[in-house]
Amino acid sequence: MSMIENLEKMLASGQDNALLRYTLGNEYLKVGDAEAAIGHLAEAVRQDANYSAAWKHYGKALAEAGRLEDAARTYEQGIKVAEARGDVQAAKEMKVFLKRARKNK
Repeated sequence: MSMIENLEKMLASGQDNALLRYTLGNEYLKVGDAEAAIGHLAEAVRQDANYSAAWKHYGKALAEAGRLEDAARTYEQGIKVAEARGDVQAAKEMKVFLKRARKNK
């Protein structure tokens, strides 16, 4: 059974939290399914609005799906969250991704 199948099984059994959604979204990104990743990562940041890594990967999934406008807005929000939490590295990475998204749209 794949990692995604295991995680989906956990979700189906009623376990639902930001970490599980983040991990699922990340696994879907790894296999190139940005659309599936978007739903899980959106839910991760809905459940925990201060989850800077989830914001970063949510923006990445949106960018990979060609939704650059949405990706830029997501990165902007993620940068605010990361800076408020003192998560300097995540904020720095998202600023780079934000510039890229704005340049490519």
